[in-house]
Amino acid sequence: MTREQELIYRMALSKVPGVGRVTARRLLDAVDDISQLFEDRSLLKERIPFISDRLVAALDCPELLARAEKELDFSKKNQITVLTFRDEEYPSRLRECEDAPLLLFYKGNSTLNNLKVVSVVGTRHITDYGKEMVATFIRELSSLCPGVLIVSGLAYGVDIHAHRAALTNGLDTVAVLAHGLDRIYPSVHRKTAVNMLQHGGLLTEYTSGTNPDPSNFVCRNRIVAGMCDATIVVESAKKGGALITADIANSYARDCFAFPGRARDLYSVGCNQLIKNNKAALIQSAADFVEAMGWEPTPNLHSPTQREAFVELSNQEQVVVNLLMEEDKLHINTLVVKANIPVNKMCALLFELELKGVVRTLAGGVYQLMHN
Repeated sequence: MTREQELIYRMALSKVPGVGRVTARRLLDAVDDISQLFEDRSLLKERIPFISDRLVAALDCPELLARAEKELDFSKKNQITVLTFRDEEYPSRLRECEDAPLLLFYKGNSTLNNLKVVSVVGTRHITDYGKEMVATFIRELSSLCPGVLIVSGLAYGVDIHAHRAALTNGLDTVAVLAHGLDRIYPSVHRKTAVNMLQHGGLLTEYTSGTNPDPSNFVCRNRIVAGMCDATIVVESAKKGGALITADIANSYARDCFAFPGRARDLYSVGCNQLIKNNKAALIQSAADFVEAMGWEPTPNLHSPTQREAFVELSNQEQVVVNLLMEEDKLHINTLVVKANIPVNKMCALLFELELKGVVRTLAGGVYQLMHN
């Protein structure tokens, strides 16, 4: 089965009525080949004891397969990458979550498996205090941890300010959308979204033609929480999407933080509640956050810092260095293939080499040797 055929089947499976994300993964785990779910349904009851007659009948869906073919054509025409959770480019942190999307559609140039990934979320009704917190936090974080990936939802308020602050401070930023990649919502954020394609990207689980319905925003919050090391809530009222994201982050055993506000401020109530109920740790600065995460501040490798002479390297680190000596610049995926080292191990190796001043990271997951 070709890659394209597999993607078509997966797109169709994601649209079958009655098949949710968890059920879809159970079905895939139960067969050797996804085509068996659609082309050999007479044997499904034998292969999958838990499958119902209704579900077997629902898998007879030529119209969904035809729609999936059109979606794949749309993705290819618009340079959209379609990711399954078996792909190395799929967010590895998100893959650990039981309700991770069967497919993701991504347009951008940044790796979704950055060494450090942080979501910044909050109210759409951001106050001047919130704007200051977002701008200051991301500016300080870019200095302490250059190369950190900032994730949010491109919505009004905290989201768009987080994306713009990331771009201003030279950080890649990814927006998780609640609709297909055939549109930008809200449309007034289109210019920022276009800039993000060169310094991050746009990510969604929804096919083209999907409207930004309210329920989709709730669903996309699990991606925002699941693909990150930590979620930071800047401002929130007593109820809101940011609090849902925080709850999901907690359910995924991800770290969650919140900026406190004055007791009577409407858009600080949610953050204060998170802190009071031990659902989020209180932070007042990027330094607080980095310390709580146990992250060592990283030297800014975009500055002309020279790597130390005679630095000690492990055997695998030396393999990576040798490859970079041959090619000068290599994408992390190319390093994974050439070195035959798993992507999670490669991420750790590159991080250590950055700390040692041996390599530096460039835009889009590309690495280069520092030169003496």
